[in-house]
Amino acid sequence: MARKGLTAKAAVPTAAPFVPPSRNLRVLAKAAQDCKGCDLWKGATQAVFGEGRPHAKVMFVGEQPGDKEDLAGRPFVGPAGKLLDRALQEAGIYRGEVYVTNAVKHFKWEPRGKRRIHKKPNAIEIHACRPWLDVELEAVKPEAIVCLGATAAQAVLGRQFRLTQHRGQPVPSPLAPMVTATVHPSAPLRAPDDESRRRVIAAFLADSRRIARMLRRYERKAA
Repeated sequence: MARKGLTAKAAVPTAAPFVPPSRNLRVLAKAAQDCKGCDLWKGATQAVFGEGRPHAKVMFVGEQPGDKEDLAGRPFVGPAGKLLDRALQEAGIYRGEVYVTNAVKHFKWEPRGKRRIHKKPNAIEIHACRPWLDVELEAVKPEAIVCLGATAAQAVLGRQFRLTQHRGQPVPSPLAPMVTATVHPSAPLRAPDDESRRRVIAAFLADSRRIARMLRRYERKAA
């Protein structure tokens, strides 16, 4: 008999035993706080579930919560979230009308002095958290999914997906009528200098406007 939080087949950690049958987002968000499907909960303040309009047409999926999100318990409220808000505003998309979440619900970090520095989740941790993303997709039923960053894109579309090749392009997927991917809004924070940072921000904003145009074309076609 498999231990709680592990699949019987291969003893791979998974959140599935912690996911309730409800598809009410408030119920799911509360249940996520008790998730021990992998070890990331041990170093996190809390699980950071998605938030936004319950039946939003557009769902944005990032990698994982950061330091600010871990403390606040809300997705995309730190520096990357501010850039995402700016991109949405410039693209004519109101954040209150979309749903934002992450592929991994607990903050993975490593200490650097007194700071907690983001550490990329591995394939096992992404797999473990996938049941939470699946139920969010079932609950929201978005018409469009925008993956933010390579980790989120591969979590949603499979490990064969390459952001460098398909960035900003529509990708066929059974998850939603329209799925696409761009860089994560934290990318400018990792730029080596101000000029590089400006270029990365400009490219991200351009992607956001292009994705917004794609969404509008899809809505006209579907009408």
